[in-house]
Amino acid sequence: MAAPDLRSDLDLTLDELQQLLQLAADVKRAPGRFSTALQGQALSLLFEKPSLRTRLTFELAIQQLGGYAVTSIGMIGDREPLKDMARNLDRWTQGIVARVFAQSTIEGLAEWSRVPVINALSDLYHPCQALADVQTIQERFGRFEGLKLAYVGDGNNVAHSLMLTAGRLGMHVAVATPTGYEPNAAIVAQARAHGAAITVTNAAAEAAKGAAAVYTDVWASMGQEAEAEERKRIFAPYQVNSALMAHAAPDAIFLHCLPAKRDQEVTDSVMESSQSAIFDQAENRLHAQKALLLMLLK
Repeated sequence: MAAPDLRSDLDLTLDELQQLLQLAADVKRAPGRFSTALQGQALSLLFEKPSLRTRLTFELAIQQLGGYAVTSIGMIGDREPLKDMARNLDRWTQGIVARVFAQSTIEGLAEWSRVPVINALSDLYHPCQALADVQTIQERFGRFEGLKLAYVGDGNNVAHSLMLTAGRLGMHVAVATPTGYEPNAAIVAQARAHGAAITVTNAAAEAAKGAAAVYTDVWASMGQEAEAEERKRIFAPYQVNSALMAHAAPDAIFLHCLPAKRDQEVTDSVMESSQSAIFDQAENRLHAQKALLLMLLK
């Protein structure tokens, strides 16, 4: 690989991203073939933010590949300098997975560690989620070229990773947000510089028009609780409901990284509809992360 870490989506080249998706499909189809691939290897899991899907899928992924995980919950660098923590962990384990508040924490771990560091979520990126998302889209449609992905809501870390990952694979990524909540302009420019077709708009219906997949996330992420009530008012026109889904392609799927606040950013009826692929996404976190671990640690 071009880089030993997954700090952001661009640490995977386009060729590596395509190889990873093929490997994820192979792992999903025949998990027994890989059951000893990482035998004896250990993975450090560091969580500044609570997690269901990320923690369980990484723990299961390394265990089902023959290794094991050690999990630590708490602020990274709170009791000792981050550079000291990183240089302890790389003496004991073969990889570090970190779910953090600030991207600078990921960068610091990668700078000081001699083993691969995987960004399991930061304020700027959510690359592991995007890998599962594109695997889910590929399973449903068999391709990326010519498809549109509409992301509606807050222009956050999930939106950033979708632009960098789905966009590089050939999807047209349309992001619709309220004014003032657009995705990071530098990351939009970065995605476009890598050949991605990106539309940023304040019109949800425009983004959803003809989309093969309509995606949303919570309106207030962890750390934004003080803004929750104001955001509910501002984001109300961006709810994914049956009316918005009607603008998408007839065979469109609904995606959400979960957890969801039902009847806020998305209606319960959309989440429970035949178009919903949210639990396929959640399952694919396991398979995509197995493929990632195989590429980084083997």
